[in-house]
Amino acid sequence: MVDWYAQADAGGDVIRISEPHVNELVSANFWWLRGNDRDIVVDAGLGVVALRDAIPGLFERDPMVLLTHAHLDHVGGAAEFADRAAHPAEAELLAAGVPASLYGAELYDRVGIDAAGEPVPELMIDVLPGPGYDPATYRVEPMTLNRTLDDGDRIDLGGRGRVLTVLHLPGHTPGSIALLEERTGTLYSGDIVYEGALIDNLPNSDVAAYRRSMEFLTDLDVSVVHPGHGHSFDRTRLRQLADAYLRRKA
Repeated sequence: MVDWYAQADAGGDVIRISEPHVNELVSANFWWLRGNDRDIVVDAGLGVVALRDAIPGLFERDPMVLLTHAHLDHVGGAAEFADRAAHPAEAELLAAGVPASLYGAELYDRVGIDAAGEPVPELMIDVLPGPGYDPATYRVEPMTLNRTLDDGDRIDLGGRGRVLTVLHLPGHTPGSIALLEERTGTLYSGDIVYEGALIDNLPNSDVAAYRRSMEFLTDLDVSVVHPGHGHSFDRTRLRQLADAYLRRKA
């Protein structure tokens, strides 16, 4: 059996979880935050391997999963959590079942990705997670939300001042959110901003909204950004990435 998930200590009782055997397009981070009263998990990966089997400790303290947006690489494992929250603009898609496939051409077609002449991977994983695994069986289960999150909402993990504030930052999707822990200046940005080409050309993306979100981020006082893809970075880099996007889309 392949060791599917990688865990790394991000400091401050935060663990970064990633899937190293997944194609970079859908190889996302998700974040396990420890609180006094309960834990929070920001996003839930692709869901190829059951989280309860691979990381049972993740579920020991009745965690709530906060979904930054409804794409397969962020919500694939979310159905395993009893308590789920996201922006209301994502609820209908989550309830219908997020478009998903591990076959490149099929995934691009279902999600609406334009390959722009670039080669499309045959399979979105580079190894099967276990003997006999059939990639054709992969899907993202439809799910309902226990709570909807909108701009300014606060999620309290209990004690030690660990509170997350919801920032509604549309553009990548209509209901994209980030989560800010103001006490530490930590921003969990989902796919709103990360190192690499930001995707704003999907069927439900909105460049004008993305610009407004980036304008907001240029002035946001943070110490570290934990993104949905790639490595974490500081406020200086956040402003550079936001400014670069705004220049490209001017």
